[in-house]
Amino acid sequence: MDWYIPLGFLSVRKDDIIPPELEIFLNAIPVIDSLFSRRCVWVNGPVIVGAGPSGLAVGACLREQGVPFVVLEKADCIASLWQKRTYDRLKLHLPKKFCQLPKLAFPEDFPEYPSKKQFIDYLESYAKHFEINPQFNECVESAKYDEACRLWRVKTVSTNGSTRTEVEYICQWLVVATGENAECVKPEIEGLEEFEGEVVHACEYKSGKQFSGKRVLVVGCGNSGMELALDLCNHNAKPSMVVRSSVHVLPREIFGKSTFELAVTMMKWIPLWLVDKILLILSWLILGSTEKYGLKRPSIGPLELKNREGKTPVLDIGALQKIRSGEIKVVPGIKRFSGGMVDLVNGEKLEIDSVVLATGYRSNVPYWLQETEFFAKNGFPKTTITNRWKGNAGLYAVGFTRKGLSGASFDATRIAQDIGNVWKEDLKQKKQKVPCHRRCISQF
Repeated sequence: MDWYIPLGFLSVRKDDIIPPELEIFLNAIPVIDSLFSRRCVWVNGPVIVGAGPSGLAVGACLREQGVPFVVLEKADCIASLWQKRTYDRLKLHLPKKFCQLPKLAFPEDFPEYPSKKQFIDYLESYAKHFEINPQFNECVESAKYDEACRLWRVKTVSTNGSTRTEVEYICQWLVVATGENAECVKPEIEGLEEFEGEVVHACEYKSGKQFSGKRVLVVGCGNSGMELALDLCNHNAKPSMVVRSSVHVLPREIFGKSTFELAVTMMKWIPLWLVDKILLILSWLILGSTEKYGLKRPSIGPLELKNREGKTPVLDIGALQKIRSGEIKVVPGIKRFSGGMVDLVNGEKLEIDSVVLATGYRSNVPYWLQETEFFAKNGFPKTTITNRWKGNAGLYAVGFTRKGLSGASFDATRIAQDIGNVWKEDLKQKKQKVPCHRRCISQF
C-alpha cells in the first residue's frame, strides 16, 4: 500500500526506509481521513525555507548526497532579492570565484565582477543543473518543532486570486535559508511621513534615470548607498548622502588585485589586526584621507569590525571621486523632515525633491520560526554557539555567517554532509515498527 501526498509531488511507500517518527504518522493515516483534507505533506528529507543562493546551494549539495528535499519560496521565482529588489547597475563587489556556489563554477567567459543579469542567469542554470524545483508562492507562516513526535511542522499559505491554500509540511530536518537580507529596514524619522516628495527604499530603486535633475537625499553610506549616489550622479541628479557614523572606504582593487582576495591571502599568514593595518595603509596611499570629505574611519579595523558587528566596509567603485569633486554632497545625520526640506543635526537645512533609503535589510526569521535556543531575537544564530550552521533537533541555518556567498556555500556543504550522514545511516538499518501514538496525531 502507498500513502500518497495530497499535493501529488511526493509519495511515501510502505517499504521505504524512514525514521521511526515518520512511521508514527504513516501508521495513523489510514484511520484519520481528515488529515488529508487538512493538506499535510510528508517530506522524506529536509524542508529548505528560501530559494535564494543559500537555499539553492543546500539543495545542490543534498542532490549530490542523494537526499530528497523540498524548497519553499514565498516569491514566484528563485533569488527574488536579486531579481526584484536590486538596482539595474548592480554588479558583484567581489571576484566571481568568491561568489560561485558549490559544485558548479561560473562560466569562464563571465567577467571578474559579473553583472546582476549574469548572476541571475547563473543561478537559473544552477537550479536547472541540479534539478531544484522550489514550491513557489508559498509563504511560511510558522515553523515549530513538535517535541512529542520529534518532527518539524512547517505551515505555509499561498494565495491565488481569492483562493487561499494552507499546507503543513512534516519533516525531520529544517534548513533556514531566508538569509540576512529578507526584509528591508525603513527607519522612523521625524516628519518623513509628511514629506512632500517621493520616498523609496533601495529595494524599490532601479535607476537614477527617474531622478534626473532632482535633488535626492540618500540615507545610508554603505555599499548600496555609495553606489546609488554614484548612479544618481551618472543620471544628472544632485545627490546628498547622509553619513551618521564612521565608515571604512577601501579601494575595490589594490595594485590590480582584489582587496578582498588580498586580505584573504594575508590572513593565512599574519593575524587579522595586522592585515587591517596593512589594508588601511594601502588604502590611504591609493585613496588618500577620507575624513576631510566627511567620511570618518572607525577606530576598529575593517575586518575586525566586519567580524565583530557584521558591518561591511565600502569597496569604492567611483563614488569617492564624485564626493571629492562635490557632485555627491556628504551631510551629517537627519533631525527631521518638514515639507520639502530636511533639517540636519548640525543646523543646516536642505531643499530636496526625493529620498532614497539605503538603510539595509534584516532577517525575518523571528516572525515565523518558533525557536529561541539557536536563533537570537535579531534573527541570526547566537554567537555563543560553536556551529553557527547547526542547531538542535534537525535545525540548520545557511546564509547567516555575515561572510557573503562564500560563507553560505561553505555552510551549505557542511549541512548537506551532516544530513547525508544520518540519511545514509538510516538506509543501512532495518526498518523498525513503531506503535501509533495518537497524541501526536491529535495535534494536527
